[in-house]
Amino acid sequence: MFSLRHIKRESWFCFVRMAVQNRPSSDMAAFRADFAMAQRVVVLTGAGVSAESGVPTFRGAGGYWRRWQAQELASPQAFRENPSRVWEFYHFRRENMLSKQPNKAHVAIADAEKRLKQQGRHLVVITQNIDELHYRAGSQNIIELHGNLFTTRCTKCGDVAKNYKSPICPALAGKGAPHLDTADAGIAVKDLPSCSSCGGLLRPHVVWFGESLDSNVLLKAEEELEECDLCLVVGTSSVVYPAAMFAPCVAARGIPVAEFNMEVTGATNTFGYHFSGPAGEFLPKAFAATDM
Repeated sequence: MFSLRHIKRESWFCFVRMAVQNRPSSDMAAFRADFAMAQRVVVLTGAGVSAESGVPTFRGAGGYWRRWQAQELASPQAFRENPSRVWEFYHFRRENMLSKQPNKAHVAIADAEKRLKQQGRHLVVITQNIDELHYRAGSQNIIELHGNLFTTRCTKCGDVAKNYKSPICPALAGKGAPHLDTADAGIAVKDLPSCSSCGGLLRPHVVWFGESLDSNVLLKAEEELEECDLCLVVGTSSVVYPAAMFAPCVAARGIPVAEFNMEVTGATNTFGYHFSGPAGEFLPKAFAATDM
């Protein structure tokens, strides 16, 4: 059986070059015909989907929180050196998400999952996003590759728990402003979010730069990708590994893959379809119910 685990990052570029085909199609009718026949659909989503709900991506020229980029804060080293600053950053992100709502793309995916389930078919979301917007839109089958903004993990006992407190601890109330001239709060470790079981320091239960994905999560994603007969890539730049390998590997098996993105990516020419524009515009059309 073809396995994603056997594709190393350094060999992926060669693998993609072998899989490159002609310019992908933008024929929506042809895609919908493939969708109508598919029994197991995988939807891979990235930051571009959440961006359509106004969620900051922390990428590019405007991708700063104060004077730091996300990768400077989302790392084990940053947390060891300054847990207060890292928690301010995540507190800002958590509070910001409370004002955001799922957009038309999230809703279209959730509605399609529900409809396919009624038909004895299967749709799963494999997402790099940590914001829970897929859940809030109504999706049930979700694999979160990078964890969840509203889940914490104790650095002492390892307990993992959902946490929707706002603020997550009293010391963070009113903190986390993203502006360049905002000074660090300098909150003492004892006043940062703590474990209700052992009192240890909590951290966001997300995958940081320099950390590996949970092997069980990766295995579930691999199983879905190996069994799918249609794959959609939505709002992702296809540069974050290992997720960047997923869709090209599926396409190399001859499975239809459709990319819905604002821009062309390095993997675009390995796919059968490419639809350029907002996912919230294209996905409702792509997943619209067929009149019987």
